[in-house]
Amino acid sequence: MTINLLQDKGVPLSRQGMSWKDMVGKPISKLDDDAFTRVRAILMNGLELDSLRTKQVALRCNADARVQLAQLMRVEQHQATTINWLIGADHSPLETTIGYEQTAIEVTACVAQLEPDPYLAQGYRYALLEDFDHLYRYSALLDRLEGKDANNITQGYTDIVPARPTSEHHRAPEHDLLEPYGPGAALATKLHALTLTGGEYQTHDYYMNIGPLFADPVARQLYAEIASVESQHIVHYGSMLNPHETPLEKLLVSEACEVWNYAGCAAQETNPRIRAIWERFLDYELGHLQVALQLFKDLERRDPAEVLGDGLLPRFIEFQSQRGFVRHVVETETQLRKDGTQFVDQAQEGETSLAYRSVVNAAGSPSTNVSATWTWAPGTELTRGAEAFKRVA
Repeated sequence: MTINLLQDKGVPLSRQGMSWKDMVGKPISKLDDDAFTRVRAILMNGLELDSLRTKQVALRCNADARVQLAQLMRVEQHQATTINWLIGADHSPLETTIGYEQTAIEVTACVAQLEPDPYLAQGYRYALLEDFDHLYRYSALLDRLEGKDANNITQGYTDIVPARPTSEHHRAPEHDLLEPYGPGAALATKLHALTLTGGEYQTHDYYMNIGPLFADPVARQLYAEIASVESQHIVHYGSMLNPHETPLEKLLVSEACEVWNYAGCAAQETNPRIRAIWERFLDYELGHLQVALQLFKDLERRDPAEVLGDGLLPRFIEFQSQRGFVRHVVETETQLRKDGTQFVDQAQEGETSLAYRSVVNAAGSPSTNVSATWTWAPGTELTRGAEAFKRVA
């Protein structure tokens, strides 16, 4: 199915009601569903939540759009609920964390390859290395606290090895920024940046909420450390966005981003029940886009084609293992650091980052401590413990 953002109408906003039963249905299975079904659910929940943030900003800046924005936000809230509730009770909070990091790795790796702007593609590869290392640190924690193998979540699609050490991710704020895309950027560039910004925002908020609930002191510290890095990633990706876009222009891009991502999810989903959700919400988002298009025309007196081009969707994110690409990036770019908005060799890293890092790591790094003497291997502590008991017996 070919979708044109400027022509396809979708379901009108007035017909988008949902019941509580619609919103809170059967969750996915941790083991029986493909890992990329979970990846899609995590990604789309992040985009829905970011869409709500975008509309809240637009609401505060546009007196004449308040009613339409309030109506859109109500439906977006219910869509986010439907998606977020797909993660069931068979996932522990830490296992869900593994799912979040797998989502960041696989989605960012694909976006890095799709991105037409070489500088921004470098930006995706740079942060990819950090999320990749986060997966390794959380996998060590999962083994330590629950005796579980993170591969039960990742299902072998994603390697579990260290990359740029998390202890070295901590930068002074001015070194998190990137040069933004300009007004003439390709639609794909806009959608990529917004997708990753929403995804990192969700991950940050999840870690901030989950981290304090752990009793283990190392777990509490690890979530605090990585949540701080995720806040840096929000700045990293968010600074890619053109700061001169108006709130209604950002609303237009946000709705197009949701259409693009739902269409990609629907085209690749292997679970028919979940695919029906993506298809339903794709129709809803096309309806939302109609509202955004009209607001843009009426209030800014501008042609949406200035923002959306010919309306054709760029190539979708591919929900499949990006192992080969990730391994290449780990091997060739782990030594890179930041100096202002530029990527440099480790020896040229911005001095203020070195000073900042010496403060936050003054008492050691939780990410280093949690994985000390640990290397991922198939099986769990429980399995290894049982084998050791047999040898003793």
